[in-house]
Amino acid sequence: MRYYDRLIFELSKKGRTGYSLQAPQVKAECTIPSGLLRAEAPALPEVSEVDVVRHYTNLSQMNFGVDTGFYPLGSCTMKYNPKINEEMANLAGFQGIHPLQDASTVKGVKEVYDVLDSYLATITGMKHFTFKPCAGAHGELTGLMIMRSYHMSRGDMARTKVIVPDSAHGTNPASASVCGLEIVVVKSNANGLVDVEDLKPLLGPDIAGIMMTNPNTCGLFEKDIKEIADLVHECGGLLYYDGANMNPLLGAVRPGEMGFDIMHLNLHKTFSTPHGGGGPGSGPVGVCEKLVPFLGQNVSGFNGNFGVIVRALAYVLMLGKQNLRLAGRLATLNANYIKESLRDAYKLPIGSVCKHEFVFDGLIDDGSATGKPGATTLDVAKRLLDFGYHAPTIYFPLLFHQALMIEPTETESKETLDAFIDVMHTIAAEAAQDPEILHAAPHCAPITRPDETTAARNPILKYQDEA
Repeated sequence: MRYYDRLIFELSKKGRTGYSLQAPQVKAECTIPSGLLRAEAPALPEVSEVDVVRHYTNLSQMNFGVDTGFYPLGSCTMKYNPKINEEMANLAGFQGIHPLQDASTVKGVKEVYDVLDSYLATITGMKHFTFKPCAGAHGELTGLMIMRSYHMSRGDMARTKVIVPDSAHGTNPASASVCGLEIVVVKSNANGLVDVEDLKPLLGPDIAGIMMTNPNTCGLFEKDIKEIADLVHECGGLLYYDGANMNPLLGAVRPGEMGFDIMHLNLHKTFSTPHGGGGPGSGPVGVCEKLVPFLGQNVSGFNGNFGVIVRALAYVLMLGKQNLRLAGRLATLNANYIKESLRDAYKLPIGSVCKHEFVFDGLIDDGSATGKPGATTLDVAKRLLDFGYHAPTIYFPLLFHQALMIEPTETESKETLDAFIDVMHTIAAEAAQDPEILHAAPHCAPITRPDETTAARNPILKYQDEA
């Protein structure tokens, strides 16, 4: 076992320490309730300073991030985070603020919120935003609460259903369910778009609204969006825009102009804050003018993650109007470039022009003709790790059995894209000739193929001392 494969507890040697503190000169005058006192000292690891430094430095180098390599994670927009963003978020006046300090001492902070509110409203076609939601799903819940409050304020209590496309992000039906709404699924047509004919019979006086992202999770622009908006509005419903896929639309088209009434933005995606592993996030919610009175939904006692909001403002100011528009166009160009370069090796279920991302449905030649089990999308994802790339999103959207969803973002160079394309071709060739290479992958990673089901259902969350 390598040094850095061991747990910090396994490096522990009794009596070893990395610090030396003097005994306190002042006796503490406090009494801890007996029920909170330990019967014995906690079983903490005993390690030297050099062991601690090496252990956690090695762990950090085992992580994958957009600062260390290409991260084509579809539907998550893992774009590069400009370091000027970090400098702005770490300004002394921003770094040490507390949510309970007097408002007169944070006028600059208030101005950051106000300025970004104005910019986001301009970019999206909404009237105003609330910054209370701390992440995208939190924003979805907030938006649906606004939707329900609007209908209830008008005495329209029968609207208890929300329509969700079968290609939607999984958080959409989850957020609707948490909000007490019944989910009604609208199917996609053969082109991967919302089937308008399937939508029509679903509409009625019980529909609170529809949740959509545009472009959708197949990376396709919903060309019938104006007709969909008219149909939903005619039945008295509202349109909710899931902003996870906003990146390619920057400066090109605004959700408000498509007919959406409510939306959230993932500042940690579209506006370039590094994220992953559960945070940090920010999911501000914007609304059209008639819904502004309902923006005060109490989803949080304070405005959300301020550092993410500062980074987003820095990003908008740095790019400006013209370059925000260019970002969206380059995201679309990069995605189409990869798609067209790999369609000879991977199944492309929908061949039309995509926006920021696209979906393959497995390999054209998975190697099953060799008499061995064919290589799957999971095998391709695992093999990519051996070449130093994070895998794209796999098995989503659920419309395709072997879905492989790729989103390169606008920040990647042609050289990076070409290198990724070459590796994907190499993996496809390996699959066709000897799929066992992929079945055994990754060959170079510290962890190869853990039992993910057992890990999810029976997680081991703390160290068990076998002694």
